[in-house]
Amino acid sequence: MTAELVRGQNHPLSQSRLEIRISAGTPVAAAAALGDENGRIHGTGWVAHPGAPVQPGLEVSRQAAADHRLAVDLDAMTDAVHRVSVLLALPAANAGAGPARFGSVAAPFVAVTGLDGTEVASYTITGLDLESAVVALELYRRQGAWKVRAVGQGYAGGLAELFADQGLSEAAQLAAGIDEAVAKGLARSVQAPPPRTPEGDRSRQAAAPAVGPDQGAASQGAPGPVPPAYGGQPAGGQGQGGPQPAYGGATDPHAPSGGPVDYSHPRRQTSAPPPPPAAPPAQPGQPARPVAGDATGWSMEERLYNQVWSMFEDLARTAAAYRSAVDFAESRMDKELEQALSDPRSRIGGQGDTAREAARARYTQLVDQARASLDRDLDQLVAESEVVEPALPPAFARWDNPCWHAYRVPMEIPMALRLGDLRLPEAESIRIPMLLRLPLERGLWIDSGRTDSLDGSFTDSHDMRRLAMDTAVAHAARLLAVYPAGEFTVHVVDPAGSGAQALAPLTQTGVLAGPPAQGAAGVTEVLARLTQRVDLVQMALRGGAPDALPRGFDTSQQLLIVNDFPHGFDDRAVNQLRYLVDEGPSVGVHLMMVADREESAGYGPLLDPLWRSLLRLTAVPDDHLADPWVGHAWTYEPPSVPPGSEVLRQVLTQVAEARRTGNR
Repeated sequence: MTAELVRGQNHPLSQSRLEIRISAGTPVAAAAALGDENGRIHGTGWVAHPGAPVQPGLEVSRQAAADHRLAVDLDAMTDAVHRVSVLLALPAANAGAGPARFGSVAAPFVAVTGLDGTEVASYTITGLDLESAVVALELYRRQGAWKVRAVGQGYAGGLAELFADQGLSEAAQLAAGIDEAVAKGLARSVQAPPPRTPEGDRSRQAAAPAVGPDQGAASQGAPGPVPPAYGGQPAGGQGQGGPQPAYGGATDPHAPSGGPVDYSHPRRQTSAPPPPPAAPPAQPGQPARPVAGDATGWSMEERLYNQVWSMFEDLARTAAAYRSAVDFAESRMDKELEQALSDPRSRIGGQGDTAREAARARYTQLVDQARASLDRDLDQLVAESEVVEPALPPAFARWDNPCWHAYRVPMEIPMALRLGDLRLPEAESIRIPMLLRLPLERGLWIDSGRTDSLDGSFTDSHDMRRLAMDTAVAHAARLLAVYPAGEFTVHVVDPAGSGAQALAPLTQTGVLAGPPAQGAAGVTEVLARLTQRVDLVQMALRGGAPDALPRGFDTSQQLLIVNDFPHGFDDRAVNQLRYLVDEGPSVGVHLMMVADREESAGYGPLLDPLWRSLLRLTAVPDDHLADPWVGHAWTYEPPSVPPGSEVLRQVLTQVAEARRTGNR
């Protein structure tokens, strides 16, 4: 339940990864300042603002906008940080053509939400007059727990007065720098989205994706879909004047040399999306006809994402209700049969048979009622799937979706990626897309050790390795396809060269960073290079100096595909691999393992943390995933390219051409 705060009121926070959503009646600049236990700011590196939008645990907008989304990761805050203040300011460059004080515009609204869009607390900043800058609210640490407090402290002297009040000696210089950065991007300000009509918004919550029960605590939340500085992206964070990825975007060719790395794409779309479509009128007594994109969200992409996971939740709950009803019917029948058999009178004549027939009849009636209810819900979900599936963008769509034939290299990173489909035995005709939030939070493990498919067929170990590698290539191709040109780089380690045939689409189109590394020397070189990259970026970000990275440093997201692990890996290489799994995702380095866990059994429990840290996927249908609500065993179906289709090669050819020509 949302807490509607008034000035000075606080509310506890149960989540560490949050979004701060800001809505104002005019473009405003948004910033976030880190403070110590006394609220003091210890330098410009403690402030995330449009000129330096990324600080450890913080991502803010790069421009003035009427609506903002700020990403906050409280777990990424150092022990010295006890306060995060959310700041709003009217652009100084706008003073001659627009409002110069908050008293002349609508009261700004600020909300703290979870990554699924669920509001935790909100605050409408009233009572402002001559102020041109305001501390909207603050997140503060108290006895190891975080809370949010509504502040609403305004400053007529603008950001310079605000920063000076918080103890920053460079207050005037920082305020001037923010004004300059805002002035450069003011023409691209995002206007407030048009109001939604009640009938066009189902107000569905975004559901969490399925997770593997064998993944341990690390798997709770989203299968990697899931979060901001943790490596994921807040829902709808793209193209809304909201936070850009914490790491891994393209550099801005127009930025002055020596300045901070610009992680946003220079041509990202920033226009507000249209409102969700209204559902067509239903026939009397019939359910409303489904409409693609009728869930909540600030963009069509976010609405489709939320709609898909709401379908996932709907199917999980309706199947749970059916199973519960069947269990109740069986329990009731067993009890009635036991009572009939325990009564000596029922053994005389036909009374016993009559009692048993009546018990079975009641069982059948209850099961038929439950099945009818399930079928009714499934019919609605099938109808919804039939309109949603064709409307999905390439990042969410199957390889056989016609949208791939009109594929063009995107200009911005999508919020999620489709990894395959999920289904339940009660609803074989329904496939729910399994969406993974981007950027990746966890690595992927394509299990090449499964030999028994759910359909009873047997796959030998050689074919299983080939299928696993084909699946890995399909995943890597999709990742390359949904990122802007040059913003995603793939490396391959194939020690024995056994994956050459499966890797052909990647190697022949030229989308790899280099030829697949082979032999022990190749493994050592690639792992050492990526490990060094992780160290460099971590030092730069922790030091608050991302501009200190070497000139020409590749800022793209990195994916390492490892085939046939542990062959070709010595103890040092194994430790480097574990380091990349643990530390890489937060700085844009990700892992995709193609391996049979049994073959690495010789390492003992040493590798158990490695397997638990990766999201396990299979190359054949397998029921190893569980939803977070009722724990159903969901059958995962890997993505497959239609037989004889050239769509994958065509897409990769476009990606390679865009990289060569620098078409961003």
